Amino acid sequence: MSLPEKAFPVSWDQFHRDARALAWRLAGTNGRWQAIVCITRGGLVPAAVIARELGIRLIETVCIASYHDYSEQGELKVLKEISPSLLEEDGQNILIVDDLTDTGKTAAIVRAMMPKAHFATVYAKPKGRPLVDTFVTEVSQDTWIYFPWDLGFSYQKPIADGEIG
Repeated sequence: MSLPEKAFPVSWDQFHRDARALAWRLAGTNGRWQAIVCITRGGLVPAAVIARELGIRLIETVCIASYHDYSEQGELKVLKEISPSLLEEDGQNILIVDDLTDTGKTAAIVRAMMPKAHFATVYAKPKGRPLVDTFVTEVSQDTWIYFPWDLGFSYQKPIADGEIG
C-alpha cells in the first residue's frame, strides 16, 4: 500500500510528544476532571498519557467503530456505551479523549452523550474541529494520518483483518 499524496506518518515518539503537549494544554485550562472517557481505539494511547500527566485514575471507554477498512469512514456503530454514572450531569467534569477528529461524526455522537464534557484530541481536521475544545495540531481535511500502531516499516494489515472492530 503506497501512502497518499498528503500522508502524515506519526512515529511513537512524535505521538507521545503530541499527547504530552495536549496534557500541557489541558493542565492550563484548570479543569478538575473526575474521569477520562476515551474513544476507542484511537483514544486509548493519548488517554493513558494524559491520565498519567494529569493524575486522573478513572478511565472509561466508549467504543465506536467507524473505519472498517482503514481507508474510508463507514457507518458508525456504538459497540460499548459509557457507564451511566459518568453520564450524570451531562458529562460535567469529564474529559473526552481521542486521537483525531476527522469528519466530526464520531465526535458528534459522543458529544451528544456528554454535552458538558471537555473534548480533547491530539489532531483535528477542519470538519471535526468545531466539536473539539482542545487539540494540538490541525491538519487539512485531505491529509491521511498514519498512526504508529498502524505502521511498521511499511503498512501492516491488522492481524484480524476483515473482522469488525
